Amino acid sequence: MSRTLSAPVTVAFDYTRSVGPVLGRFLTGLRDATFVGARTSDGRVVVPPPEFDPVTHAATTDFVDLPDTGTVTSWTWVSEPVAGQPFDRPFAFALVTLDGADAPFLHAVDVTSPEQISTGMRVRARWAAERSGQMTDVVFEPADAPDTDAPARATADDPVTGIVTPVHLDYTYAASPEESAFFRGLAEGRILGQRCPTCQKVYVPPRPACPTDGVPTVEEVELSDTGTVTTFCIVNVPFLGQKIAPPYVSAYILLDGADIALQHLILDIPVEEIRMGLRVKAVWKPREEWGTTIENISHFAPTGDPDAAYETYQHHL
Repeated sequence: MSRTLSAPVTVAFDYTRSVGPVLGRFLTGLRDATFVGARTSDGRVVVPPPEFDPVTHAATTDFVDLPDTGTVTSWTWVSEPVAGQPFDRPFAFALVTLDGADAPFLHAVDVTSPEQISTGMRVRARWAAERSGQMTDVVFEPADAPDTDAPARATADDPVTGIVTPVHLDYTYAASPEESAFFRGLAEGRILGQRCPTCQKVYVPPRPACPTDGVPTVEEVELSDTGTVTTFCIVNVPFLGQKIAPPYVSAYILLDGADIALQHLILDIPVEEIRMGLRVKAVWKPREEWGTTIENISHFAPTGDPDAAYETYQHHL
Protein backbone atom coordinates (compact mmCIF):
# COMPACT_ATOMS: atom_id res chain seq x y z
CA MET A 1 0.00 0.00 0.00
CA SER A 2 1.31 3.46 -0.86
CA ARG A 3 2.44 5.85 1.83
CA THR A 4 -0.29 7.82 3.57
CA LEU A 5 -0.26 11.60 3.28
CA SER A 6 0.05 14.16 6.05
CA ALA A 7 0.08 17.94 6.08
CA PRO A 8 0.45 20.80 8.56
CA VAL A 9 -2.80 22.54 9.45
CA THR A 10 -3.30 25.91 11.15
CA VAL A 11 -6.54 26.97 12.79
CA ALA A 12 -6.50 30.63 13.81
CA PHE A 13 -8.89 33.43 14.60
CA ASP A 14 -8.94 36.63 16.67
CA TYR A 15 -11.24 36.41 19.70
CA THR A 16 -12.66 39.82 20.64
CA ARG A 17 -14.23 40.27 24.06
CA SER A 18 -15.35 43.08 26.34
CA VAL A 19 -13.65 43.13 29.73
CA GLY A 20 -16.08 44.96 32.00
CA PRO A 21 -15.30 47.67 34.58
CA VAL A 22 -13.12 45.57 36.93
CA LEU A 23 -10.77 43.78 34.52
CA GLY A 24 -10.93 46.91 32.38
CA ARG A 25 -9.52 48.89 35.30
CA PHE A 26 -6.69 46.36 35.71
CA LEU A 27 -5.85 46.43 31.99
CA THR A 28 -6.03 50.22 31.93
CA GLY A 29 -3.49 50.14 34.75
CA LEU A 30 -1.17 47.96 32.66
CA ARG A 31 -1.44 50.43 29.83
CA ASP A 32 -0.49 53.15 32.31
CA ALA A 33 2.39 51.08 33.81
CA THR A 34 0.54 50.45 37.07
CA PHE A 35 -0.64 47.29 38.80
CA VAL A 36 -4.22 47.56 40.05
CA GLY A 37 -5.50 45.10 42.65
CA ALA A 38 -8.56 44.94 44.87
CA ARG A 39 -9.12 44.56 48.62
CA THR A 40 -11.64 41.84 49.41
CA SER A 41 -14.03 41.77 52.37
CA ASP A 42 -11.59 39.67 54.43
CA GLY A 43 -8.90 42.34 54.05
CA ARG A 44 -6.73 40.54 51.48
CA VAL A 45 -5.32 42.40 48.46
CA VAL A 46 -5.63 40.40 45.24
CA VAL A 47 -4.21 41.14 41.79
CA PRO A 48 -5.68 40.97 39.18
CA PRO A 49 -8.83 42.15 40.94
CA PRO A 50 -11.79 39.73 41.01
CA GLU A 51 -15.05 41.00 39.60
CA PHE A 52 -16.92 39.80 42.69
CA ASP A 53 -15.84 39.34 46.29
CA PRO A 54 -15.13 35.63 46.91
CA VAL A 55 -16.79 35.75 50.36
CA THR A 56 -19.74 38.14 50.05
CA HIS A 57 -20.18 37.82 46.26
CA ALA A 58 -20.67 41.59 46.11
CA ALA A 59 -19.26 43.54 43.18
CA THR A 60 -15.65 44.64 43.69
CA THR A 61 -15.33 48.35 44.51
CA ASP A 62 -12.20 48.78 46.68
CA PHE A 63 -9.25 49.08 44.28
CA VAL A 64 -5.59 49.39 45.27
CA ASP A 65 -2.58 50.56 43.25
CA LEU A 66 0.43 48.34 43.90
CA PRO A 67 4.18 48.77 43.38
CA ASP A 68 5.87 46.95 40.52
CA THR A 69 8.19 44.91 42.76
CA GLY A 70 7.50 41.54 44.32
CA THR A 71 8.67 38.09 45.34
CA VAL A 72 8.71 34.78 43.47
CA THR A 73 6.68 32.26 45.48
CA SER A 74 6.86 29.42 42.94
CA TRP A 75 8.17 28.94 39.39
CA THR A 76 8.59 26.56 36.49
CA TRP A 77 11.14 26.52 33.69
CA VAL A 78 10.05 26.73 30.03
CA SER A 79 12.81 25.07 28.05
CA GLU A 80 10.98 24.99 24.71
CA PRO A 81 8.78 28.08 24.20
CA VAL A 82 5.87 27.86 21.79
CA ALA A 83 4.35 30.50 19.53
CA GLY A 84 2.57 33.26 21.39
CA GLN A 85 4.63 33.03 24.59
CA PRO A 86 6.49 36.13 25.84
CA PHE A 87 9.93 34.95 24.63
CA ASP A 88 11.28 32.85 21.78
CA ARG A 89 14.00 31.45 24.06
CA PRO A 90 13.91 29.59 27.37
CA PHE A 91 12.43 31.56 30.30
CA ALA A 92 10.48 31.04 33.51
CA PHE A 93 6.84 31.31 34.44
CA ALA A 94 6.45 32.29 38.09
CA LEU A 95 3.86 33.05 40.72
CA VAL A 96 4.82 36.56 41.79
CA THR A 97 3.41 38.18 44.93
CA LEU A 98 3.60 41.93 44.49
CA ASP A 99 4.59 44.00 47.49
CA GLY A 100 1.39 44.87 49.31
CA ALA A 101 -0.55 41.96 47.82
CA ASP A 102 -1.64 38.81 49.64
CA ALA A 103 -2.00 36.50 46.65
CA PRO A 104 0.37 35.86 43.73
CA PHE A 105 -0.38 35.95 40.05
CA LEU A 106 1.23 34.08 37.18
CA HIS A 107 3.53 35.83 34.75
CA ALA A 108 6.82 35.51 32.85
CA VAL A 109 10.24 36.22 34.33
CA ASP A 110 13.07 37.16 31.97
CA VAL A 111 15.91 34.84 33.00
CA THR A 112 18.04 32.76 30.69
CA SER A 113 18.70 29.70 32.86
CA PRO A 114 17.00 27.95 35.80
CA GLU A 115 19.98 28.85 37.97
CA GLN A 116 18.97 32.52 37.72
CA ILE A 117 15.61 32.09 39.45
CA SER A 118 14.59 30.73 42.84
CA THR A 119 11.70 30.79 45.27
CA GLY A 120 11.95 33.94 47.37
CA MET A 121 13.83 35.87 44.70
CA ARG A 122 12.98 39.55 44.39
CA VAL A 123 11.72 40.72 40.98
CA ARG A 124 10.50 43.91 39.41
CA ALA A 125 8.33 44.74 36.44
CA ARG A 126 9.82 45.72 33.10
CA TRP A 127 7.25 47.64 31.12
CA ALA A 128 7.03 47.72 27.35
CA ALA A 129 7.75 51.06 25.73
CA GLU A 130 4.42 50.92 23.89
CA ARG A 131 1.47 49.47 25.79
CA SER A 132 -2.15 48.79 24.90
CA GLY A 133 -3.61 47.29 28.08
CA GLN A 134 -2.65 43.62 27.78
CA MET A 135 -0.57 41.20 29.85
CA THR A 136 2.12 41.44 27.18
CA ASP A 137 2.70 45.04 28.30
CA VAL A 138 4.91 43.77 31.13
CA VAL A 139 7.33 41.00 32.11
CA PHE A 140 9.29 40.54 35.31
CA GLU A 141 13.06 40.54 35.70
CA PRO A 142 15.41 40.03 38.65
CA ALA A 143 15.37 43.04 40.96
CA ASP A 144 19.16 43.38 40.64
CA ALA A 145 19.05 43.55 36.82
CA PRO A 146 20.55 46.70 35.29
CA ASP A 147 18.18 49.66 35.46
CA THR A 148 16.21 50.50 32.35
CA ASP A 149 14.57 53.75 31.38
CA ALA A 150 11.36 54.50 33.25
CA PRO A 151 8.30 53.68 31.15
CA ALA A 152 6.51 56.51 29.46
CA ARG A 153 3.05 57.07 30.85
CA ALA A 154 0.16 56.42 28.50
CA THR A 155 -1.39 59.52 27.02
CA ALA A 156 -4.85 58.05 26.42
CA ASP A 157 -7.52 59.03 28.92
CA ASP A 158 -10.14 56.50 27.89
CA PRO A 159 -10.29 53.20 29.81
CA VAL A 160 -9.60 49.84 28.21
CA THR A 161 -12.97 48.23 27.49
CA GLY A 162 -12.06 45.29 25.28
CA ILE A 163 -9.21 43.09 24.11
CA VAL A 164 -8.44 41.06 21.01
CA THR A 165 -6.87 37.68 21.75
CA PRO A 166 -5.39 35.72 18.84
CA VAL A 167 -6.25 32.02 19.04
CA HIS A 168 -3.81 29.85 17.08
CA LEU A 169 -3.49 26.09 16.80
CA ASP A 170 -0.93 24.23 14.66
CA TYR A 171 -1.18 20.50 14.15
CA THR A 172 -0.35 17.81 11.61
CA TYR A 173 -3.24 16.00 9.96
CA ALA A 174 -2.52 12.41 8.96
CA ALA A 175 -4.83 11.11 6.25
CA SER A 176 -6.04 7.51 6.21
CA PRO A 177 -4.97 5.29 3.29
CA GLU A 178 -8.39 5.86 1.68
CA GLU A 179 -8.17 9.64 2.13
CA SER A 180 -4.62 9.59 0.79
CA ALA A 181 -5.86 7.87 -2.37
CA PHE A 182 -8.58 10.54 -2.63
CA PHE A 183 -6.03 13.38 -2.43
CA ARG A 184 -3.67 11.70 -4.88
CA GLY A 185 -6.60 11.32 -7.25
CA LEU A 186 -7.26 15.05 -7.03
CA ALA A 187 -3.66 15.65 -8.08
CA GLU A 188 -4.55 13.73 -11.25
CA GLY A 189 -7.83 15.56 -11.84
CA ARG A 190 -9.94 12.62 -10.58
CA ILE A 191 -12.48 12.42 -7.77
CA LEU A 192 -12.31 9.04 -6.03
CA GLY A 193 -14.72 7.46 -3.58
CA GLN A 194 -15.10 4.07 -1.89
CA ARG A 195 -18.08 1.69 -2.19
CA CYS A 196 -19.49 -0.36 0.66
CA PRO A 197 -19.74 -4.01 -0.50
CA THR A 198 -22.85 -4.56 1.63
CA CYS A 199 -25.15 -1.57 1.03
CA GLN A 200 -23.39 -0.40 -2.16
CA LYS A 201 -23.26 3.22 -0.94
CA VAL A 202 -20.40 5.30 -2.35
CA TYR A 203 -18.64 7.69 0.02
CA VAL A 204 -16.63 10.71 -1.07
CA PRO A 205 -14.26 11.64 0.44
CA PRO A 206 -13.81 7.91 1.05
CA ARG A 207 -14.08 6.31 4.47
CA PRO A 208 -12.22 3.23 5.69
CA ALA A 209 -15.49 1.62 6.78
CA CYS A 210 -19.15 2.08 5.93
CA PRO A 211 -20.87 3.98 8.78
CA THR A 212 -24.09 2.10 8.00
CA ASP A 213 -22.81 -1.48 7.95
CA GLY A 214 -19.41 -1.19 9.62
CA VAL A 215 -17.63 -3.16 6.92
CA PRO A 216 -14.49 -2.00 5.06
CA THR A 217 -15.07 0.02 1.89
CA VAL A 218 -12.71 -1.87 -0.36
CA GLU A 219 -13.86 -0.88 -3.87
CA GLU A 220 -12.50 2.35 -5.32
CA VAL A 221 -14.94 4.30 -7.50
CA GLU A 222 -14.14 7.23 -9.78
CA LEU A 223 -16.91 9.81 -9.70
CA SER A 224 -18.13 12.50 -12.01
CA ASP A 225 -17.25 16.11 -11.20
CA THR A 226 -20.88 17.04 -11.90
CA GLY A 227 -23.54 16.98 -9.22
CA THR A 228 -26.57 18.50 -7.52
CA VAL A 229 -26.80 21.14 -4.81
CA THR A 230 -28.63 19.61 -1.85
CA THR A 231 -28.37 22.31 0.82
CA PHE A 232 -26.40 25.56 0.98
CA CYS A 233 -25.51 28.55 3.11
CA ILE A 234 -25.10 32.16 1.99
CA VAL A 235 -22.06 33.65 3.75
CA ASN A 236 -22.65 37.33 4.49
CA VAL A 237 -20.25 37.91 7.39
CA PRO A 238 -16.63 38.92 6.68
CA PHE A 239 -13.89 37.32 8.78
CA LEU A 240 -10.10 37.33 9.02
CA GLY A 241 -8.39 35.45 6.20
CA GLN A 242 -11.49 35.34 4.00
CA LYS A 243 -10.45 34.76 0.38
CA ILE A 244 -13.77 35.67 -1.26
CA ALA A 245 -15.72 38.84 -0.62
CA PRO A 246 -19.22 38.08 0.71
CA PRO A 247 -21.87 37.33 -0.14
CA TYR A 248 -21.01 33.89 -1.50
CA VAL A 249 -22.35 30.38 -1.12
CA SER A 250 -20.96 27.26 0.50
CA ALA A 251 -23.01 24.25 -0.54
CA TYR A 252 -23.29 20.51 -0.16
CA ILE A 253 -22.98 18.93 -3.60
CA LEU A 254 -24.11 15.38 -4.29
CA LEU A 255 -21.81 14.21 -7.06
CA ASP A 256 -23.37 11.91 -9.63
CA GLY A 257 -22.87 8.37 -8.39
CA ALA A 258 -22.14 9.35 -4.78
CA ASP A 259 -24.26 8.74 -1.68
CA ILE A 260 -22.86 11.51 0.47
CA ALA A 261 -22.58 15.20 -0.38
CA LEU A 262 -19.27 17.06 -0.73
CA GLN A 263 -18.95 20.63 0.57
CA HIS A 264 -17.57 23.30 -1.75
CA LEU A 265 -18.13 26.81 -3.11
CA ILE A 266 -20.74 27.78 -5.70
CA LEU A 267 -19.69 30.72 -7.89
CA ASP A 268 -20.46 32.17 -11.34
CA ILE A 269 -24.10 32.70 -10.37
CA PRO A 270 -25.86 35.38 -8.29
CA VAL A 271 -26.35 34.09 -4.74
CA GLU A 272 -30.09 34.77 -4.89
CA GLU A 273 -30.38 32.31 -7.80
CA ILE A 274 -28.73 29.38 -6.03
CA ARG A 275 -31.24 26.75 -4.99
CA MET A 276 -31.63 23.15 -3.97
CA GLY A 277 -31.53 20.88 -6.99
CA LEU A 278 -29.25 23.18 -9.00
CA ARG A 279 -27.02 21.17 -11.31
CA VAL A 280 -23.34 22.18 -11.03
CA LYS A 281 -19.94 21.14 -12.37
CA ALA A 282 -16.44 21.47 -10.92
CA VAL A 283 -14.26 24.30 -12.20
CA TRP A 284 -10.67 23.09 -11.93
CA LYS A 285 -7.72 25.41 -11.44
CA PRO A 286 -4.96 25.39 -14.09
CA ARG A 287 -3.06 22.10 -14.07
CA GLU A 288 0.20 23.74 -12.97
CA GLU A 289 -1.52 24.83 -9.72
CA TRP A 290 -2.67 21.35 -8.71
CA GLY A 291 -1.51 19.58 -5.59
CA THR A 292 -2.90 16.86 -3.35
CA THR A 293 -5.76 19.07 -2.20
CA ILE A 294 -9.48 19.67 -2.75
CA GLU A 295 -8.49 23.25 -3.63
CA ASN A 296 -7.53 21.92 -7.07
CA ILE A 297 -11.23 22.54 -7.68
CA SER A 298 -11.64 26.31 -7.58
CA HIS A 299 -15.42 26.08 -7.19
CA PHE A 300 -18.54 24.62 -8.75
CA ALA A 301 -20.57 26.49 -11.35
CA PRO A 302 -24.03 25.91 -12.89
CA THR A 303 -24.15 23.50 -15.83
CA GLY A 304 -27.22 25.13 -17.36
CA ASP A 305 -29.11 21.82 -17.20
CA PRO A 306 -32.60 21.57 -15.70
CA ASP A 307 -32.73 21.24 -11.93
CA ALA A 308 -32.65 17.73 -10.48
CA ALA A 309 -35.94 16.34 -9.20
CA TYR A 310 -36.25 16.51 -5.41
CA GLU A 311 -36.74 12.75 -5.23
CA THR A 312 -33.20 12.22 -6.55
CA TYR A 313 -31.53 13.86 -3.55
CA GLN A 314 -34.16 13.96 -0.78
CA HIS A 315 -32.38 11.24 1.21
CA HIS A 316 -29.06 13.12 1.09
CA LEU A 317 -30.02 16.35 2.84
